[in-house]
Amino acid sequence: MAQLDPEDAKIVTLARAARLRAHVPHTGVAEGAAVRDTDGRTYAAATVEVADPVLTMSSLRGAVSAAGSSGARAFEAAALVTEAETVDPRDLAVLREFGAGIPLLLAGSDGTVHATAST
Repeated sequence: MAQLDPEDAKIVTLARAARLRAHVPHTGVAEGAAVRDTDGRTYAAATVEVADPVLTMSSLRGAVSAAGSSGARAFEAAALVTEAETVDPRDLAVLREFGAGIPLLLAGSDGTVHATAST
């Protein structure tokens, strides 16, 4: 992929750091995510697993929740650090609630962006 814009590189870095704090005692599948709102503020979160999978909070939903709880109403971009090849459609649906066309950078654990999805 092309060289990342510095602001996009920042959210990938934040997502990588968040991934290291994931609580995944059941699956061991750690993810980290970060979002940037239209005011340039950033929010990051990690996966938080609990015994009931329905109550598990994905990293992207956590970052969106943190942003929304802080007053963000629209996003410029998001990043997800994951070993998965695709994004959970439920995560995209949550991001889509804050706007259409939001780019979601998908990166591996080394921070290399390998794909971009969009709401």
